[in-house]
Formats: sequence, C-alpha cells, structure tokens
Amino acid sequence: MKSVLQLISEIAASRKLIWELAKSDFKKRFAGSYFGVVWMFVQPVVTVLIYFMIFQLGFKSVPPIPGVPYVLWLVPGIVPWFYFNEALNAGTSCLQEYHYLVKKVVFNVEVLPVIKLLSCAVVHCIFLMIMTAMFFCYGKLPIATWIQIPYYSFAISVLILGLTFITASINVFFKDMAQIVSICLQFGMWLTPIMWDPVMFPNRPALLEQILKINPVFYIVTGFRDSMLAGNWFWQRPTLTVYYWAVTILVLILGLRVFRKLRPHFSDVL
Repeated sequence: MKSVLQLISEIAASRKLIWELAKSDFKKRFAGSYFGVVWMFVQPVVTVLIYFMIFQLGFKSVPPIPGVPYVLWLVPGIVPWFYFNEALNAGTSCLQEYHYLVKKVVFNVEVLPVIKLLSCAVVHCIFLMIMTAMFFCYGKLPIATWIQIPYYSFAISVLILGLTFITASINVFFKDMAQIVSICLQFGMWLTPIMWDPVMFPNRPALLEQILKINPVFYIVTGFRDSMLAGNWFWQRPTLTVYYWAVTILVLILGLRVFRKLRPHFSDVL
C-alpha cells in the first residue's frame, strides 16, 4: 500500500503537468485528419449499430430486463468496455510513444500511464453523455442510481492503471506484448457478458455465472446496468464489490512493483 500512496502523492504533485500532457495527447491523436476527433467515435458507434441490427433486429433477442429495448441493455455494458479496451491498448505502448520523456532523468515516467488514462477518460465521459442522451430519447427518466456511474468509472480506471503498469513496462522489452493485449481484449469482450447474459440461456449451468464473476470487468458491466436500468446500489452486491477491489488493489500494487523494478532499464532499451 505504501507504493500506492506514493503514486497518489506523485499524481497530486504533478496534476497540472499531467492534465496538460493529457490534453495534448488527446488533441494529437487525429492531428492532420480532416474529420479529426470524429473518427474516435465512428468505430464504437458503428459497433453498437452492428450488434443492434444483429441481436435486436435479426435474432430479436429479448434482454434480461423485461420491457427494456435490447439497445438500452447493450449500451451500459459496452460503454465501459470501450473505455477499458482503448485505455489498455493505448497505455501498453505509452513508454515507446513518449520515449523522449522516458530518457529525461528529471521526468517521472510513472505518470505516463496516467496521462494515457486521462486522455481516454475524456472520450469515456463523452460516451457517458451519449448513453444518457439515448436513455432520454427512449423516454427513460433518470433514477437515483445513475449517480453511481462516476464510481464505476473510477473503479475501472484503477484496474486499467494497474494493468497498464504491467503491460507497458513489459512491452519495452517484449514488443509482442501490445499484440498479445489486443488479442486478449478481443477474447475478453466475448467472455464478458456484454452482448449476452447468462439468463438468456435457459439450460445454463449454475457454475457458468460463478466463473464469469472471476473476471473483474463483470463487476463493472453489471454495475453500469444496475445503475442505469435495474436501480440497484453497489452495496447490494457486497461479495462482488469486495472481490473486485481486492483484485484491483492487488493488480495495482503488482503493476507498480513490476514498473519500478524495470524502470532503471527503460532508457537503455528505448
């Protein structure tokens, strides 16, 4: 926990620099592109439309919550996944991208994964607004549990940060890590009940749901749907909440240890 507290202190001390670099990172992604930041939203929106047409219009899938259109059940599950996917992919390559900063002795390289996370969080916030607008368009009025969305967004951010410390530091020495992360995320999207739910299978084994809960992202996806649709509070899932934070804090501590152990060799390799 000492390493985590030290990281929080460093982030607080460098908060202005981190924010300025995050804004710069966000702007430069599509520098020179005619449509600019619009491309950042095209692929996710097209993905949602494809799943909407396949599952709701094609297979006429019935969502687990009666009376809720499939697209409104899908979006709260897929929005946090877009954030997780983009931030982990971007964070894995952050040390190579900012190699000129890594080589500076006075620069604290531990903030680089935080910068990438913040840059992706800006996009995530815009998607949250789009999700909210969709609910209004379908005539869904706000409920009290909507205020939990920032909590679940913060929770997944901590998990992403811990994983990024591990993948980014390994990627410096093992260049294939970025491709491995990308492939794992493709599998992860289908292993996490985002487009489907265990209750959709009438003869599902009882063990299936317990296995799915091992995946920490299951807690986030379920939490988003609890907040936006079911009206359930996070303390109504105490076991899952404790498990999620135990795993997330362990991942963060492990990530910091791996990162700090390999940090002295970053500038030599890059």
